[in-house]
Formats: sequence, structure tokens, C-alpha cells
Amino acid sequence: MTMVHDVLVLPTPEQFPAFPYDPPYSIQIDLMRHIYSSIERKHVTLVESPTGTGKTLSLLCSSLSWLTDERERARKGQISESQQASGSSEPAWVAAQAIQMRQRELEAQDREYEERLAKARKAEARLRALARARVTKRQRITASAVQEAEDNDAAFLPDDDVKDEKDNISPAVRALMAKVDKGGAKWPEDREPTCTKIYYASRTHSQLTQVLPELRKLKFRHVSYTSDASLQISRPESCADVPSNHKKRSIEPDDIEHDMDVDRRQWRTVSLGSRKQLCINEDIRSKSGDLDERCRELLEGKGEKRCQYLPPPEDSRMLDFRDQILGSPKDIEDLAAAGQNAQTCPYYGSRRAIPQAELITLPYNLLLQRTAREALGIDLTNQVVIIDEAHNLIPTLLSLSSVRVTSHVLSTSLKQVAVYYQKFRTRLSAIHSLHLKRLIGFLDAMRKVMEDRKVAISKSSSHTTEGRTEVLTIPKFMQKLGRKVDGINLLEIEAYLKQSKIARKISGYADVAASNEAEGSKHKKQSPARTTPPLHTVEAFMLGIAGAREDGRVIFSIAGDHTQSEEVEVKYQLLNPSTTFREVVDAARSVVLAGGTMSPMSDVICQLFPFVPSERMTTFSCGHIIPQSHVQTLCLTKGPAGSILEFKHAQQSDKQLLNELGQLILNFCNVVPGGMVVFFPSYSALSFAQRSWSAAQLLDKIGTKKKVLLEPQESGAVEPTLREYAEAVRDSSLDRSGKRTGAVLFAVVGAKLSEGLNFSDDLARAVIVIGLPFANKNSPELQERMRYANEVEARLGNKKPSGAKDAASELYENMCMNAVNQSIGRAIRHRMDWASLILIDRRYTSSSIQNKLPSWIKHDLVVCETFGQTMKHLGGFYREKKQHALG
Repeated sequence: MTMVHDVLVLPTPEQFPAFPYDPPYSIQIDLMRHIYSSIERKHVTLVESPTGTGKTLSLLCSSLSWLTDERERARKGQISESQQASGSSEPAWVAAQAIQMRQRELEAQDREYEERLAKARKAEARLRALARARVTKRQRITASAVQEAEDNDAAFLPDDDVKDEKDNISPAVRALMAKVDKGGAKWPEDREPTCTKIYYASRTHSQLTQVLPELRKLKFRHVSYTSDASLQISRPESCADVPSNHKKRSIEPDDIEHDMDVDRRQWRTVSLGSRKQLCINEDIRSKSGDLDERCRELLEGKGEKRCQYLPPPEDSRMLDFRDQILGSPKDIEDLAAAGQNAQTCPYYGSRRAIPQAELITLPYNLLLQRTAREALGIDLTNQVVIIDEAHNLIPTLLSLSSVRVTSHVLSTSLKQVAVYYQKFRTRLSAIHSLHLKRLIGFLDAMRKVMEDRKVAISKSSSHTTEGRTEVLTIPKFMQKLGRKVDGINLLEIEAYLKQSKIARKISGYADVAASNEAEGSKHKKQSPARTTPPLHTVEAFMLGIAGAREDGRVIFSIAGDHTQSEEVEVKYQLLNPSTTFREVVDAARSVVLAGGTMSPMSDVICQLFPFVPSERMTTFSCGHIIPQSHVQTLCLTKGPAGSILEFKHAQQSDKQLLNELGQLILNFCNVVPGGMVVFFPSYSALSFAQRSWSAAQLLDKIGTKKKVLLEPQESGAVEPTLREYAEAVRDSSLDRSGKRTGAVLFAVVGAKLSEGLNFSDDLARAVIVIGLPFANKNSPELQERMRYANEVEARLGNKKPSGAKDAASELYENMCMNAVNQSIGRAIRHRMDWASLILIDRRYTSSSIQNKLPSWIKHDLVVCETFGQTMKHLGGFYREKKQHALG
């Protein structure tokens, strides 16, 4: 274990009685103490805990233990305030009585709230029983047919509530007007106070589904405030204590009241997702186009035009459904099913439950994007943020901040805005007219620049990426737009678009105009598919360049070949991931980044936390729970014929080297039992090897030893390939020597099979990484990131030792090793698992490369100078495992 900036508050193991296994592993205790202390001390921390070490369970147990203690401290603080308010002049018995009264009040509040949730759980159980008892299929409640839209142009006029900096209305009067004219799309605010909460984020919903089963294992105690058994908190289905080695039991609604654990703490948990995951309105789901836009229209509608699953503000169904959500933990699928049973929207129901929730699970994008947080009503102030699978955080932040606008999207936006302005210019207020004219000027300037770029490319004889790409800083881009944008404040325009929501008005009018035109030409009405308004994409681009300083770039490129149909594309690229992440770090009490392989940690700190003081920054890295004898890490530098193994880009198509690699893999198939996963640096490298081995009949020879499968490039083919691979490993027959033949899966580093999948036990008795998967240095985006890294280093004045790599080279190498570490992590998934990890490339002998490997791997890495040494180590390792299994 390694700790940096050792914390002072270190809870004892006894302070984690909720941990379900007794005793915990020592590394689990160390991890929980570190997390607890980091939250208590308001630290930002990086945690590396390999898969199989109980990382998720430890994160939940330590953070919820802190939350329990924090709540108890807050309770004592409230009682202490009552004691101070009673005054020292009062008799002791009066002060004591005042304290007792305050304590009873707090207990009564807790009791009332828990009784309400218990009632909601019973109501949910009844709804589920009714749904189960129906003999026929549920008759879906259909919305009334949408009436023919009236030809009323006024429906597309923007609302007159946009702030004009030059008007004479005082802020006080404006606030009063806003209260009077409050929209009907919001439910009345609940008067219950919010509470301290933990936001638990991961990359995908499938990864988040693993959180709730771990939560159910925890044994937090619940204090009952009543002797009435009917009011005690029972354990619902989703909180059943499921042993780790037992499949989840399906509990029927009638069993809920009988399968109780009155001492089990009920955590108020909410799972947040998108409309795509949670919408239960089949009418709008079945239509093509943008689901978000159709949902917003039905939310703002009235009467029959309002979504039937959205109760009006005066209806209490939404609050009742909110209590059902908080009553028992639900993942996304459970939440959608509960919404179906209650006939209430789970998307808005989950949003309504956020203020009273204690644990909130959500995917990265909903946490990291400010617009998403604002839409959901998420306030991170003084809250705890845990980001699991954080090795993907940097590329995710950069991706979320990047916006692409094609010439087609831009021209469509310009046409729609211009037509709209011409139609309504005599009916627009001065403020709307001003902002729309500024917007038209900006869009027209962008159109001119993109057309000029296309002409310049067409005249150029260069077919290289560099010749078809132009990178500009934000000031140079604005200068290129010319005089049309002089005096235009992009932040003001973006704020106007956001406040007025006029993009939807413009898009709606454009759709109606297109329908009317189609009706006139074809004598029948055609409803165009509702898609995301093009202006929304342009709006996101404007927001990017408006908020960017030196850490943003605008990249012009040409999509396709030199043809008439090729499009110009302009992309806003953020170079500094810490820019957007800082909003999260500054607001939150504590931020925890956790992953199975976070190495190299120095790179994560450098890119994400340059603004965090060293005294607030901590790291933690623990070894694996498996015995050292269960993993063998080898670095192979020479092939069977003695050739140097070095798979740089130029050598990846070398037939002689590839044939030697194929012979090497064939030899491995003779000794490795079960499944073997082989990672190539790229799809092209895998394709070169496949063609070379097929021509030399090496692929057929490998196929006689193990069934051969290759990672597909189509997402839809991944699941069938994995199923076929697993079946081949499981059903492999025994040959004469008694060894299992199994299967070999050829995959690609950084692709679909290199992360998020578990190749445990026989599915991966060996993981082989061929070469170093360095990214394409010719990529304009990567070149700008590397150039920016050196600029930042020079600006900071950091002095490096002689011969040390510059910041750009470190960034380039760290990106490569992060991908390697993720691929290696596909094996060794639990304490009793075992496998060989084989790195094939001479460059793995470099100390700088080895230092970027996870600590539990690099310390026992063996460099094999000859192929014979490699086979000797492998043979000895597998013979030992076979003898152990037989003995």
C-alpha cells in the first residue's frame, strides 16, 4: 500500500460494522479508512484498487459510514443549539426539559418521515401485486389523438420574458412578476429540507447496476422509533441480503411484509438516467426523431396535449411516487417498472426525489455537464462525489466538451433563423429582434468562413490529413469571422438562446412550414421526423468558444474525398479537461476518483487537478488480494527464431515478424489451458496479422489447438462473439494429454473488449498484449493537446532533469499505458483467480514504461531474454496450478 499526504483522521476497523464480511481483508480496511478520512478532511483523492478487492463495497461502506456519523453530529449540534438557547440563567431542570423536548421533536420528525416511506413501500407492493394479478396484458393507457394544430403563428412567437439590460423595470418588480407568471411545468416545491448526500457516478448504466447489489450486502443498523410493528421499517425486495455467492432471489410482493429485517438501515437511494432509459410513454417512444424534444412539448402542454404520465402540479401522485422511489433502492430497470405500475413518469419522479435522497447513482455525463446538472436540479455544494471507473474520466471530459458542426447543419440553422426572422420581424420585441439579427450575422460569418475553407482545400493538391485540416486558436477564429461579429458578445447570445428557448420555436415553425409545403405539393400532410434542432448544435459550439481562453481550439476539416458532396466540418476542441471538472471539485465537499487501474496517477493529477493545493490532494494504491503465486507477469523480447520483438507502426505489417509472432502464439496454445485473450495495438495490426497467418496457414494450426475468434468492429456482433468464446472455453474437450483446448480471442487495445468486461477463471488463463498502442500522432486533436501540454509546462517554469521527457511526450506515453493497463485488468477478477500476463515488445523493458504499470504487476515482472526462458516460466506456472487443482 502507498499513501501520499497521510491523513490524520484514521477510523479503527470497528467503525465499519456494516461491512458484510468478518473480518475484512487488510487492504479493504486500509481503503475504507482512507476514504472515510478523505471525506472528513474535505480532500480530493485518487484510489487504485484492483478488481476483485471489493472496491465498490468498500467505497459504499466507508462513505455511508461517514454519512451516518455526519448525521449524528448534526443531530447533536441541533440539540446543543437548543441547550444554548435555553440560557445559563434557567434552572437545570428547565434546561434539561427543553433538551428532551427538542430531542423528541427530532425523533418525531424522523418517525413521521420513515412512516411515510413505509406507507409508500406498501403502496408500491400493492401496485406490483395488481400488475402481476392481471390475467390479460396491461391495456396501455393511450393519449387522446393529437388534434389538428391550428394555423396560429402566434404559437411560435418567443416568450416576452427575456431580460433586456436597457429596460426600466427594477429587479424587485421583475422578481414579483416572475412569481406571478410562474410556469406550470414545475411541481410545487416540497418544504422538507434537503440532506447531505453521496453522488456515485460511473461510466455506464450497466456498471451502475452493480452498485445496488453491493449496497444490499451492507449491514447498517436502523433505529426504530415505535413499538408498533406495523410502523417499523421492513425490508423490501430490493434490500434483500443477497450472499455474494448466491443468485438474486425473486421475492414476490406478498412476501415483502414477511421477509423483514427491522434492524436493516434503509438508504434513500435514487438512480438517475436519461429519458431514453426512463420514458414509459410508448406513443412518443415509437416515433422517430428526438425523444427529448417530444417530451418537453408534452410537458409544457395542457389538457389532452400533456403527457398522461405527468400529473398536473396540483395532483399529489408525483409526490406519492417520489416516496415510492425513496422507499426502496431501485436501479434504472426497477425505476422504469415502478413508473409503469404507478402510471407516473419515472424520469421526472427521480428528479423529484433528489432533494431527500442520501445516495444518488448516475452516469458520468449527468454529473460532469453543467447543463445536465442544472436540468436535474443537482447542487453539489458541500456534497460527496465518488466517481468509479475513473480511468475513463479524462477522455470523457474532453469528449463532452467537444462540439462538431457540419456545413449542412450550419446552413440549415441559418436558413431557419432567417426565414423565422422575416416571418415575425414586425411582431418581435426589440430585444428579440436585436439578438436574432446578431445571431444571423454570426451564422452567416461562419458560413462564409467554411465556404472559403472548402475552396482552399479543393485548390490544394495535398491529400494528407495536415493539408485538409486547419487549427485555430479562439482569437484567430474570431478574427477570421471578420467584421460581421465585431461587437457581438457570444455569451449574451448564448444566454439569450438558453433563456428564451427560441431554438425550439424556430425548429417548430420550420417543421410546420415544411409540412405545409409538402401538403401543397403532394396533396397530403406529411409530418417531418422530429430531430434535435440544428440550432442546438450551433448553440453548444458557441458556448464552447465563448467560454474558452487559451485551452480551446477550433479545427476545420473536410469529411470525405475530393468530391462535390464533401462537407466542411468545424470542431471546438477543449485541450484542458480540468476546466469543466473544476466546477465539480470546487463545489463538492470531497471528490473520490476510484478505479481498478488508475496508473499512472501522476498523469491524472497533472491533467485534472493542477488547481488543487497539495495539502488537499491525496492518493491511495493497494495491492491485489490474490496471492503472489496466482499471477505471473512476463516481458518477452525475442521470438522463437531469436528475432527482436518490437511492434512499432512500421513493423506491424512485417510478414517475417508476424510469422514469428504467429509461431509464438501457437506455442503458447500448447501450454495455456482454457481461454487466452490476445490484444493487438489496433484493428489494422490485427488485420495484418490475420492475413499473414492465413497465407502461411498458421491460423489453421492455431485453430487445431484452440478455437479462434476475432473481435468484431460492429457493436452488434460483440455479444454473439463473447457468447461463442465462452461456450468454446466451457465445452472444450480433452485431448490425449488431458489438456483443455479452449479458445483464443484476438482483440484490440482500447476497443470494445479491452474494458468493462470480466474474463475470469478459465475465460482468461493468459492475457497477452502485443506491442504498445500509441495513438496516431498525426491526429490534429492529439497534436494540439501535446503542444498545449508543453505550453503549460513552460508557463509554469517546471525544470526537468537532463534527459527527461517533456510534458507532451509524457502525455503521449501515459495515454498508451493507460490503455495497456485496462487490457491487463481483464484477467484476475477475484481472490482465487489466476493467470499469466504476457507483454510482447522489447520496449516494455524500459524503466519509464514499467513505472507506469500497476504496482501489483510491475514489482514481480520478469524480463525473458530468450523465448526458451518464456516457455520455461509458463510451463512451470501452469504445471503448478494443475497439480494444485488435482491435489
